[in-house]
Amino acid sequence: MNNRSVPSWLHTVAMLLLSLALIGCKPESEQTTLRLAHTLDQEHVVHKAMVLMAERLAEYSDGSMTIEIYSGGQLGNERELVELLQIGSLAMTKVSASPLEGFVPAMQVFSVPYIFRDNDHYWRVLESDIGEQLLREIEVARLHGLGYYDAGSRSFYSTNTRIDSPADLRGKKFRVLNSQTAVRMVEALGGAATPIDWGELYTALQQGVVDGAENNPPSFYLSRHYELSSYYSLDEHTAVPDVLIMSLLVWQGLTEEQQSWLTQAAQDSIVYQREAWNQASDDALAAVKAAGVTVIYPDKQPFRDAVAPFHQRLMQTDIGPLLQRIAELDTDEDSAEASHE
Repeated sequence: MNNRSVPSWLHTVAMLLLSLALIGCKPESEQTTLRLAHTLDQEHVVHKAMVLMAERLAEYSDGSMTIEIYSGGQLGNERELVELLQIGSLAMTKVSASPLEGFVPAMQVFSVPYIFRDNDHYWRVLESDIGEQLLREIEVARLHGLGYYDAGSRSFYSTNTRIDSPADLRGKKFRVLNSQTAVRMVEALGGAATPIDWGELYTALQQGVVDGAENNPPSFYLSRHYELSSYYSLDEHTAVPDVLIMSLLVWQGLTEEQQSWLTQAAQDSIVYQREAWNQASDDALAAVKAAGVTVIYPDKQPFRDAVAPFHQRLMQTDIGPLLQRIAELDTDEDSAEASHE
């Protein structure tokens, strides 16, 4: 990805193409079509949430706005889709928050292991001014943040090694997201981190390029990685949300009314996806167990202890104050609850 910007000439061309596209689609029908692409299976709950978003947008706009959805990486991998957004050739996509740290360094907080006490703490952060601030900051990369989808907790799976403690990661290669923080997280636990595109991971597992990977249950199941992985260890080291993002060029080409319709449709899809996520996760775990995968529920404390020095180092960096705000948000909630008891 181009981490901060796109070449000026490319921006000029994109603006011209966008203007022509918007002019060309409106005179007779007043129809605006937004193209949305992602890399997930159509059975994934995020895809279903996007389908609902398209339905709601058509409803709110009285049919004047539609969303065309291209699933399964038809238009490229996550990196390529973000680049298409930057030049305005694609309207929308979803991307894991971790790769966005290349644009907004503060996004790396989501790849820091065990910074959220539980799921409630995680959502308090996303729905607070912290979460809103992170969405606003990606505009420096010509992207507009619409909101967060739940992506659960990420855990390790392995082709041939049980993972009961950090010691079991030593000497093993694990695929991670394209995030330097994710790389350092795996290294802090003793493993060797290897960033690989999602679409290439099945073959990498099959050929032994990596010994395993880490992801949430629905992605582990729908990617069919369970066919190659004997063990899934629910250490739940990170909670990295998916971010629904839009081309800033396309966003700015919409009227205020159109922006309002799209924002509401996106929020509807986020509410639906969050409610559906837990069931999808439970169903995925049941399916991989039925397929013969050994699901492990390890003691998480040794994992937390292993990354404690990593946490201490990060507290001395630019994201230290943000990590402190996240911790204090949890403490504030605890204090409020105690005062009502």
